[in-house]
Amino acid sequence: MDIKILGAHNTESKKTRMSCILIDGKLVLDAGGLTSSLSLKEQTRLKAICLTHAHYDHVRDIPALGMNLYLSKARINICATKAVYGSLTKYLINDDLYPDWFKRAVFNFITLDNNKPQLVSDYTVKAMPVNHSVPSVGLQIKDSEGKTIFYTGDTGAGLADIWPYVMPQLLIIEVTAPNRYEESIGNGAKHLTPRLLKEELISFRKIKGYLPKILLTHMNFPLEDEIAAEIEDVAVSLKCSISLAHEGMRILL
Repeated sequence: MDIKILGAHNTESKKTRMSCILIDGKLVLDAGGLTSSLSLKEQTRLKAICLTHAHYDHVRDIPALGMNLYLSKARINICATKAVYGSLTKYLINDDLYPDWFKRAVFNFITLDNNKPQLVSDYTVKAMPVNHSVPSVGLQIKDSEGKTIFYTGDTGAGLADIWPYVMPQLLIIEVTAPNRYEESIGNGAKHLTPRLLKEELISFRKIKGYLPKILLTHMNFPLEDEIAAEIEDVAVSLKCSISLAHEGMRILL
């Protein structure tokens, strides 16, 4: 499994893009930094996009991709919960703000049902609900060789309920802000801080008996140095490897 980080942040700048992960050049997880990261030829090779939730930084490039594929006479599967589909067609691609690419048969919608493994392209995808401010799922992706990742998307604390049902070799999990934002970010917007991440990893190891490789995404770029310093303390405390993702990073499983 060839994993490329197209967007590792929740804010955009000259150096950063919003949430987007590319697997084997054909499967995309979230679409915040998609079209600006890939050539037109690379976009037409995509087979499916799996969306965790409908927040703007995770779906932003869906309309632009639709236009490129429409002009290239290509199609793609959009895989998400019904809640995400409803938000996309109501607010974003609604023939008002931007063309409805579902109606124009550029996008084919595949419903992701919670806790039900589904075949998407060559991958088994299982969506599991996570604790966020809007309906959101984490995604376990397993390829034909058994290589497995779990991508939380945006989540707050309380992942212990789903740890028994995942077995990733790579855990891609969000940390949005440093510990001083825990009240507003952790308890309010329902994201993770380094301290909250540590609690989730302790829970994972207690339940599963191991910790996989851990890659962090969704960092707020202006706060990244502070996040990195606090994450180093977490890694030392838990005696594990934790890396911050960055745009262009590649991981081979």
